[in-house]
Amino acid sequence: MMKPTDMTQTTDEVIDRFNRAFQERDATLLVDFIAPDCVMESVQPAPDGTRYEGYDASFSSWKALIDDTTSHFEVEDVHTGDEWALIRWRYVWGPGPDDSVRGVNVMRVVDGKIVEAAGYLKDRADGRPGELTDR
Repeated sequence: MMKPTDMTQTTDEVIDRFNRAFQERDATLLVDFIAPDCVMESVQPAPDGTRYEGYDASFSSWKALIDDTTSHFEVEDVHTGDEWALIRWRYVWGPGPDDSVRGVNVMRVVDGKIVEAAGYLKDRADGRPGELTDR
């Protein structure tokens, strides 16, 4: 197994910066951390989400969420390993108790770059779909 070098970011560092991009609403934090061949699958539309292939498609999808000032993500928990990370989050689009939904991202980082990302969304208790379009 290859060890990270001074030039390669660890999975912890990459995922921390990914989450900071959303918390700080700064898509430029993602620029150096998405692999050219990244495959990202968003949470909607159900049941399979939308598949984005390549740097530009993945970056554009994440940037749209970062730039949306009507909603935000709250990171609830993060677990990382050698190449894999799990991010549990809450997506909030309003002030009420029914104005959010929980989800998780499964991420894979190789050589300091995100190569895979898949988002999964928890169903709302009232049976209505969440308001989230991508992540």
